[in-house]
Amino acid sequence: MADFSDTLTDAHVAMIAKQPVFFVATAAEGARINLSPKGYDAFRILAPDRVAYLDLGGSGNETNAHLMADGRITVMFCNFEQPALILRIYGRGRAVLPQDPEWEQFAAHFTLLPGTRQIFDIAVESVQTSCGWGVPFMEYQRERQTLKKAHANSNPREWAAKHALRIASIDGLPTRPTDRFIAGEAD
Repeated sequence: MADFSDTLTDAHVAMIAKQPVFFVATAAEGARINLSPKGYDAFRILAPDRVAYLDLGGSGNETNAHLMADGRITVMFCNFEQPALILRIYGRGRAVLPQDPEWEQFAAHFTLLPGTRQIFDIAVESVQTSCGWGVPFMEYQRERQTLKKAHANSNPREWAAKHALRIASIDGLPTRPTDRFIAGEAD
């Protein structure tokens, strides 16, 4: 049975804090649904009705394109241990880019990683928990370092030039490219 609330509770916050991975889904009219796994220490609860996550450059920028077109976003956490539980955050999101005036305010909540592209700011509209009885037990081993290493070893100017050309999603929706490379320290 699903339970809904308007904001994150202390129990929600405790469950989220234990999860090493989360999933982000966005969509826009006439476009594919985008669903992406996210790792690293990249998710922050800013308030019971506001969350944010650090986004690294990868294969595309679909989330940004969808949020610009539609604004809706769902973040899902699965507990792969006990108790069986799925938690979804439904909200409206936007990208905060390094050139935006509020960048420093949001960046202060994170340790910036090599390849940091943007931070997604999400206004929580609803939180749903449901049974996770169909989710398998899984044991966390460690983070993959490949993406951080690739960004740390790349040339910042070449990276910025390459990604500046990505001004559209795979479905042709416009997106805002970042104008600089964040060369944070690898942990």
